[in-house]
Amino acid sequence: MITVVTGNKNKAAEVAAFFAGITDVTHIAFDCVEPQADSVEDIARAKAEQAYAALGVPLIVDDTGLFIDALSGFPGPYAAYVQDTVGNTGILRLMEGKEDRDAHFTTAVAYADAAGIQVFSGRVDGVITTEERGNEGFGYDPIFSVGGKTLAEMTLAEKNSLSHRARALAAFRDWYVGSA
Repeated sequence: MITVVTGNKNKAAEVAAFFAGITDVTHIAFDCVEPQADSVEDIARAKAEQAYAALGVPLIVDDTGLFIDALSGFPGPYAAYVQDTVGNTGILRLMEGKEDRDAHFTTAVAYADAAGIQVFSGRVDGVITTEERGNEGFGYDPIFSVGGKTLAEMTLAEKNSLSHRARALAAFRDWYVGSA
């Protein structure tokens, strides 16, 4: 069994769908104090240490950054804060007139249990659109396009086959299944 620790029920549902048929997934809505760091891997590790100390059960946490080339990597590991403050509309305004729309997401999934912490990363490259498109997903999904389709225009199965979180979860899954 995997316990997903997040205050975001959409993330928990995405993880549960990803692990369907492999293992049971539970969700604990525990908000970790988010450390400030330049690396999503360092942030995920610190959150896993904190959550495991508080809850004492094997668990995963994640952290995601959106890195936009034309904005020198902004918002980077501060993507959640930027999403909460200026949202997609603010990012689209910052991107007005920019020809270089390349961006990538990186997610780090940290697994904590009595043996310690393991961190797994995934990355997906895409572009920032000029407008929001699609009705699925959450966060930046409506403005991040891969292969001409935003993450919000994809079904959950499509998104899980290529997303940054899916790639990090796949690396974790391979390790988890291999170590069982």
